[in-house]
Amino acid sequence: MAERKRMNDATCPVARAVDIVGDRWSLLIVRDAFDGITRFGDFQSNLGVAKNILATRLKALVAEGLLEVQPATDGSAYQQYVLTAKGETLFPIVVALRQWGEDHLFRRGERHSRLVEKQTGQPVGRLTVTNKRGDAAGFDDFEVVGKT
Repeated sequence: MAERKRMNDATCPVARAVDIVGDRWSLLIVRDAFDGITRFGDFQSNLGVAKNILATRLKALVAEGLLEVQPATDGSAYQQYVLTAKGETLFPIVVALRQWGEDHLFRRGERHSRLVEKQTGQPVGRLTVTNKRGDAAGFDDFEVVGKT
């Protein structure tokens, strides 16, 4: 099998980002880390991913600085995977995917998990793209410049 082409030299920020977190398992691992999962076995159990794939993805996320390996907080011989500050900045991406999924992938009234504020129990606000002035804006209000 041919090795996939890396996008780390691409001029497009989306291409570079997708190169790191664009596969199914990496983003679901990050989602689970936001949900408090830290141990290999718990990631594997929750995701149902093959151990070799999980090990590869965790290693890559650590290498990219999104997760770090730490000794287990319970004093056992296990290690845990914890989001770094860089990894935590993926939160809006996970929220945006969640909101898109809620809007387009569930029937009206169909049960699904919800993201709520810990303190109030209220749902997270809708994410919106804004222009420099803070006004809501859509894709047709912007253009990419500097393409090569």
